[in-house]
Amino acid sequence: MQESCKNVYITTPIYYVNDVAHIGHAYTTIIADMLARYSRLMGNETFFLTGTDEHGQKIAQSAEARGKTPKEYADEISGKFKTLWDDFDITYDKFIRTTDLEHKAGVQKAFETMFNKGDIYKGEYEGFYCVSCETFFTEKQLVDEQFCPDCGRPTSIVKEESYFFKLSKYEEKLLKWYEENEDCILPRSKKNEIVNFVKGGLKDLSISRTSFDWGVKLPESMNEPKHVMYVWLDALMNYITALGYGTDNKNMDFWPANVQLVGKDILRFHAIYWPAFLMSLELSLPKHIAAHGWWTRDGEKMSKSKGNVVNPKEVADAYGLDAFRYFMLREVPFGQDGDFSQKALIDRINSDLGNDLGNLLNRISGMSGKYFDYKVSSVDVIKFHAKELEEVHSILGSVENYLFNMQINKYLEEIWKVLTIANKAINDYEPWNLMKDGKTAEAMALVALITNIMAKVALLLDSVMPEKIKLIAQSLGMNINTETFNKLIKNQELLADTVITKVDQLFPRIEEILLEQPPVSDETKAECEIKKVAKVEEKKEEDDNLITIDQFFQTTLKIGTIVEAVEVPKSAKLLKLQVDLGEGRNRQILAGIKEYYKAEELVGTQACVVANLKPAKLMGMISEGMLMAAKDENGLSLLRPEAPKKSGTKIS
Repeated sequence: MQESCKNVYITTPIYYVNDVAHIGHAYTTIIADMLARYSRLMGNETFFLTGTDEHGQKIAQSAEARGKTPKEYADEISGKFKTLWDDFDITYDKFIRTTDLEHKAGVQKAFETMFNKGDIYKGEYEGFYCVSCETFFTEKQLVDEQFCPDCGRPTSIVKEESYFFKLSKYEEKLLKWYEENEDCILPRSKKNEIVNFVKGGLKDLSISRTSFDWGVKLPESMNEPKHVMYVWLDALMNYITALGYGTDNKNMDFWPANVQLVGKDILRFHAIYWPAFLMSLELSLPKHIAAHGWWTRDGEKMSKSKGNVVNPKEVADAYGLDAFRYFMLREVPFGQDGDFSQKALIDRINSDLGNDLGNLLNRISGMSGKYFDYKVSSVDVIKFHAKELEEVHSILGSVENYLFNMQINKYLEEIWKVLTIANKAINDYEPWNLMKDGKTAEAMALVALITNIMAKVALLLDSVMPEKIKLIAQSLGMNINTETFNKLIKNQELLADTVITKVDQLFPRIEEILLEQPPVSDETKAECEIKKVAKVEEKKEEDDNLITIDQFFQTTLKIGTIVEAVEVPKSAKLLKLQVDLGEGRNRQILAGIKEYYKAEELVGTQACVVANLKPAKLMGMISEGMLMAAKDENGLSLLRPEAPKKSGTKIS
């Protein structure tokens, strides 16, 4: 058992206000709420933090596109997150916003402290920046020398005065922390990824921007009014500013955090930048940083264009909030990607919740009412059922370890083993025959055994399904509180004599889906067919990756004449070309060949062009094709016809 009567601090990431809450946000928040509820039940002083991240260039751009100020836009989206968590009865102790004045003061205090320590210095940043991810990348990290490796969107060249954090200084200290704290990052497979990344070498981190002003300003003492802090420095500090860091320090005794939950896409920020910042501030490091996977829907990636994004409020309203919570926590091992489908949810409700849990409560009510006027006494349980009790206590005595090691689905699987013991005992001992044979004491002991098992399970499921567990507690005549938890779980005691009260069916059977399925677009159908073909072809694929002639002819290659070429401002690689493909109009093509060709020397020349690519946006400009080229250690060369050809001539 975990030690009780101590401070427990649990955090979710603060959610970026670029969109409304989706199922991934709900998943993280429900996990955190479960851990917080369980910690309180154990008797621990618990602080549960969630909130919203509201600064950065992306928010400023989104607000402008909607005709709002950044603060107005942030207020609107942050309010929607808070309303949803309140509707979901999320038991947070603080909902922080990075626009809070206390947060800004704390971040400025942290910046000043790190600067005075010598961990921040002024320089100039030049590199690739993804506005969507609010992340800087090196050229080696880019995909095809231009695109963000995380989201796939084009990056832009940023060159501006900047303050830097000496991240490289903390490389060895981080590696030592990973080595000495086996479970500092969960699951451990994710930790290995982080360790390998850090071993590859850390560069100092640009932590201020001057090209926009929607962010936390640098401390006044630095006299740098044009600088705002990098959004990730600002955002990560919320975990301590929420406790009063830099202002009143009111709740700093909750630090370090016990569990900091994040999605796998932001683990690097939390497992590298965040502990390095804390080391600089000379604060303790979190005990566990836990990264969960992503959710798909019916096996497909969710996207607005497909119309298949899962709205957690709609699901909870249709199927019940507690059933939704249980499904999310049970369906997938923590750290792995999960798939949401209404069929899977209905199966969990009908089988796990209806048949196993709800039906067992009905059997308790039925047996106690029929044989004992709803009165249950535990006086003879140990006498007749010591074996079953020992098995139950053995399982329940270890489940907590799964919970705090983020094996939440395993925690629930083990609890369901106990429900199986209860249902099996009824079938094995047949109380109806015990009563028929006049073995009343044995029949009472059996009913009391099942009642005690249900009571113990209820205590351990309260953090998962609080509303339904209230009904179970009401039916068993027990209280869900720390005193009862200590008695029945920690001390493995039994219920005192109690009177069973009938309650309505907890989980009525569901026969059909309750929410309309998203329409399947032609695009989605095509993607599904492509995936089916890909799976078949993958099995057949040989080392030389052979394709059929039909597959080759799916690509349209043409000779194009370059009629105009100019450099793309702020890009080290791109040239903007106007290319004649014999279509009566010129195609605009952005090509990453600037370091190999001068714009003026391309005009009037010809090149081979992939002509049936879907148009893409690069640095805000449309590109309607791709030039073919070959590149080796000697550089890059465009593929050209041996002799001039008519524009638009097909290559075959």
